[in-house]
Formats: sequence, structure tokens, C-alpha cells
Amino acid sequence: MDNPKKSVLGRGLSALIPRGPRMEVSVTESAGRDTGEMGIIASIEVEKIQSNPFQPRSDFDEESLEELTRSILEKGIVQPITVRRLGDVYQLISGERRLRAVQRAKLRQIPAYIIEVRSDEEMLELALIENIQREHLNPIEIAQAYQRLMTECRLTQEDVAQKVGKDRTTVTNFLRLLKLPEKIQEGVRKGKVSMGHARSLITIQNEKLQLRLYDRIVDEGLSVRRIEDLSRGSGKPASKSGKRAASKSSNIQNVEEKLRHALGTKVTVRTKGGGKGEIVLEYYSLDDLDRLLDVIYAGAKKR
Repeated sequence: MDNPKKSVLGRGLSALIPRGPRMEVSVTESAGRDTGEMGIIASIEVEKIQSNPFQPRSDFDEESLEELTRSILEKGIVQPITVRRLGDVYQLISGERRLRAVQRAKLRQIPAYIIEVRSDEEMLELALIENIQREHLNPIEIAQAYQRLMTECRLTQEDVAQKVGKDRTTVTNFLRLLKLPEKIQEGVRKGKVSMGHARSLITIQNEKLQLRLYDRIVDEGLSVRRIEDLSRGSGKPASKSGKRAASKSSNIQNVEEKLRHALGTKVTVRTKGGGKGEIVLEYYSLDDLDRLLDVIYAGAKKR
């Protein structure tokens, strides 16, 4: 006998979508009453729908909700929400935006796909997977959903990747965002910086430097490439010094790496023989120069 839970969760998003061709027309008027069966689309009263306690989405764009509300008033609901029965009421599994838009439109009923969910753990997994695959979650919400699937549903990264239809590397990259300082996570959540920026900042071990570069991204609009240059020293190599750079000793390269992380800019150490040489620091604006001077002066005062 098949495991009933596995039969639902193993299908991932397919468990939440009615069988048959995808609906491209309004189902607002065509849905009938709830007959008590499972796997049916029925028109149910909005006031009987409880919110989803496992909703991974925390940010709802007001403008987008208004657009969806106008669309529903004009064309009806193309895709029903998904719910489970809880006695005489229903609990939302997916379709939070559609439900909110219907509430704004002051409609009394909404078409819903009613499925059987046997446990809260199953409910959590279905809700998270559906939102990841279908809703417009921001990168931090996606990362948090992946983390919840791992901790609360006891899944591995490989399991998560398989269920949401992503490569394991993709899942890993999202999870790494949760290691960033809260201020930067909030910036990613609100779209102040891109995921590309965030991934560049993750490579920096110094939290103060992470936050300093984050502020520069927001204030100066620095590109991802520039942040990579500042954080990892991966600027364009000078063609004349290419052979010399390749032949640098590991000791010199280690010194350059330490200085790059400490100063937050590209650093080049050049040897001239006889124990002499020079250290070249790059800066990209007068403000950046002032920042470097502040860092150097602060270090000198500690001596």
C-alpha cells in the first residue's frame, strides 16, 4: 500500500494544481458548490477561509495587489486558490495574493481547489514548495523557505532541490544569503541591492566591510563587477604586468589578499629587489580615497 503522504508530497506542485489542461479562462462563475469531495473546484465563502500559518511570503507589493484586484473585477479569477478543509472552515494553502485581491474587491466567494492534507508537516511542505515555484518571492523569502524545508520538514539540500525543480547549487547559493548581516538581508528583501550584489558581499569575511560596501552600493549605485573588484581584488590586470603577476610568490599573494580584505580595495605589492618594493592601492572616487585614508589613519593610531 502506498504511503498517502508520499503520494501527495512526491508530486510537489502538481498536488496543488487540478488535473487536466491549464485553465486560461475565468473560473469565477463556473465553480460549483462544495460537495464534500476531495480534488474538486468549488466556490466557497471568503469569510470561511483562514490564513495559511506556514505562509513564507512576508512582503506584498501594494501596486501589484491593486493591479490584480482590478484584473479580477474585470476578468474574474483565472486560477483558483488551493485550500484544505478544517471542519466547517477552510485553511489556505496557496493563493494568498488572489485571496487578498478578492477581499479588496469585496467579493463574497472565491473558486478554490480543495485537496486533502493529513498533517501540519505536509501542509508546511506544500505551502513552501508552491510559493517557491509559483509566487514572486524575493531572494531572502526563498532562502528562508528553503531553510524551513530543511529544518522543519527534515529535508536535505538535495531533497529541496529535487522538490522545487532547482539545481542543488542554486539552493546552496540562496541559503548562503542568510549568513549576511540583517541590514543587508533587508536591503535584498526590499530590492535595494540585487542578489548578484549580495553574493559578492558574501565572499567578504569582515562584517564591517560588508556593511560599508553595502552602503556604497545603495548610495553610489556600484555595479556587481565593481563590488567584486573591491571585495576580491579582481580588477582588470595590466597587460604589461601579467607575466610578473603570474610569477609572484605565494607569500606576496597572501599579503595582497590580506590587505585587500582589510582595506576593501584592490592592492598590488611590487618587489624591486634588495628587499625594496611598493604597495599600490586603488580607489574609485574621492569618497573612496577618504575612506581608505580613514582606515589607514585608524590603523596607525592603534600602534
